[in-house]
Amino acid sequence: MMGNASKLDPRAAAQEFGRLLSQGEQIHAAYQLVRDSFLFTDRRLILVDKQGMTGKKVEYHSIPYKAITQFSVETAGHFDLDAELKIWVSSSDAPISKQFGKGVDVYEVQALLAAFVR
Repeated sequence: MMGNASKLDPRAAAQEFGRLLSQGEQIHAAYQLVRDSFLFTDRRLILVDKQGMTGKKVEYHSIPYKAITQFSVETAGHFDLDAELKIWVSSSDAPISKQFGKGVDVYEVQALLAAFVR
């Protein structure tokens, strides 16, 4: 399942990434992709990209929900066991794409985005 995201406990994610959050901001869902993570808060989507061999260098990409212009969810099939999430941001033509393993409820991810993207 290398390259596919798995769900993290939001409380554990808040402990690990709490320094990234503004006062009163809450993590509603979190996913791990090998070393990288992405967090759905009540205010924004945060992409955590650990770089290099040691992973000591980390990029934190914050995307306010109001910057998301559209998104799509593709469910897993018989031969393709991965679900896929694509998010288009107003400042870019190419979508941000993430793969989910079969253990992730992609409908839950879609519902989170539908609730926050306005």
